[in-house]
Amino acid sequence: MIPQHDKDLYGWAMGNAQLLKQGKYNEADMDMIIEELEEMGSNKENELFSRLALLLSHLLKWHFQPNFRSHSWTNTIKEQRFRIKRVLKKNPGLKGELDETFQDSYTAAIFRATDETGLDEKTFPAECPYTFDQIMDDQFYPQ
Repeated sequence: MIPQHDKDLYGWAMGNAQLLKQGKYNEADMDMIIEELEEMGSNKENELFSRLALLLSHLLKWHFQPNFRSHSWTNTIKEQRFRIKRVLKKNPGLKGELDETFQDSYTAAIFRATDETGLDEKTFPAECPYTFDQIMDDQFYPQ
């Protein structure tokens, strides 16, 4: 017997996968399988959003606090660029969501940069001063 989704996610997933492999579609928990698949996609979009927000916040700090630039900031910028490229490579369907996700992540980046720098929110441009291509360019560091 397959455990309930909310009691044992692993057991539920493996049990339903086995039913699908056997072609027993009527026995599988199709509504919950659909919900889980949608959540998987949403999780990838949230990962892209979070990584973009972190990258943009560090680029804002780099730009607006040049006296505090550090090796740590450089490493975070490099790592997030790499991870964003990887997420997009493994999930090319996210490219269709990129414009909206990029804009939303910039708003979150302002909140993060404001919190981490102590600078007023109005210090940062209301619209992102960088393009997606710029922020993903390994040579780009705003001046």
